[in-house]
Amino acid sequence: MSLSKKATEDSQSEAARQTSAVIRPSKPRLWDTLGPGLITGASDDDPSGIATYSQAGAQFGFRLGWTLLLTYPLMVVVQSISARIGRTTGRGIAGNLRAHYPNALLQGIVLLLFMANTLNIGADLAAMGEASRLVIPRIPVWVYIVFFGTACTAGQILLKHTGYVAVLKWLSLSLFSYFAVLCVVRVPWSEVLRGLALPTFSTSHDFWMMVIAILGTTISPYLFFWQASQEVEDTKANPVREPLQRHPEQGATALARIRFDTLVGMGFSNLVALAILVTAGATLHAKSSHAIQTAAQAAEALRPIAGNFAFALFALGILGTGLLSVPVLAGSAAYALGEARRWPVGLARKPSEAKAFYGAIAAATLLGAAANIASVNAVTALVWAAIINAMVAVPVMCVLMCLAANPRVMGQFVVSRLWRTLGWIATALMAAAAVVFVALTILDR
Repeated sequence: MSLSKKATEDSQSEAARQTSAVIRPSKPRLWDTLGPGLITGASDDDPSGIATYSQAGAQFGFRLGWTLLLTYPLMVVVQSISARIGRTTGRGIAGNLRAHYPNALLQGIVLLLFMANTLNIGADLAAMGEASRLVIPRIPVWVYIVFFGTACTAGQILLKHTGYVAVLKWLSLSLFSYFAVLCVVRVPWSEVLRGLALPTFSTSHDFWMMVIAILGTTISPYLFFWQASQEVEDTKANPVREPLQRHPEQGATALARIRFDTLVGMGFSNLVALAILVTAGATLHAKSSHAIQTAAQAAEALRPIAGNFAFALFALGILGTGLLSVPVLAGSAAYALGEARRWPVGLARKPSEAKAFYGAIAAATLLGAAANIASVNAVTALVWAAIINAMVAVPVMCVLMCLAANPRVMGQFVVSRLWRTLGWIATALMAAAAVVFVALTILDR
């Protein structure tokens, strides 16, 4: 063989290796694998959730830590089923409700969801405004509320979907501030472990109201709608991914990603919740500071006990999680309303292609902001949001279980008997919690 011919063959072989390296799909990095599940879990720790966990720790110390262990597997099952329905059918939950259930049920659920989300947005914006005013007191709270409401709305309308999802993922890291707060306070870890491992109960009204509040905060209907819709968005934004009904060969990879994403996202959510509860228990409960109703009050109460650094971290965490959760609340309401009304929906669409969908996002956010400016009490808004969520969660969870077990809907991707059992256990617990919560709220009034 001549030297020139050998050189030519060597160069062709090298070119082939380079081409193969370019087209060979690389394994996704951990950060790329995480998406809807991480964002959903992080948004669950919104300012209203922070207030709930702070109040639980301030009132009861570490005694309610077990509730966060209890809710973790239930959250994973329900959120995974929601995501699985979206990825399999190519429709969100409202779209599947429209296709398989009476219109009256669909419209009733969507209306209540929109109302609850709007009230929750208002309460979250109020908490963000109060937290900002603690840091920079010269600016009125209403200015902060308008600014944050406008920023959250503009982000969803102006940013491309991929860029917007990236922003939400990075905002989820703001929740690490609560782990940092935990590091600067003195914690009796033996008592914390006892509260996690050994459930304690009480006959008091306040105790059971707090247990129900934690259940309602960790398992909320807007999270179901959001994660399912984001799986649908993912099939539109990523040309490789398709609804599993049309491309069942993608099932193993897609379902493994959903399980991992949801396990991590819900685990992160509950660890943050536990960090907040433990921080409040180690500081506020220890100093008998039990009168905590909002996240901003919790941050302010920390300052004289744990110092300015802990106060600043706690307050900044409220802002970060608010910027994450308000768009999720508004987006989930808009997805549900849009699918129920047969509008073009999706953050991957341009505003000119989905005017009503983006209008619903703006309406939910700005109505929440307007409620605060009109002096609607944030705590009252949260109570009503919780009541409505309790009314919506149970029928939605029943529908999810039925959809996930129906071969006509899910094809070969119906959920296993174990997952259905866990899902129905979660539904039964939420039904009991809803009944008790509504009854106690009525008696309390």
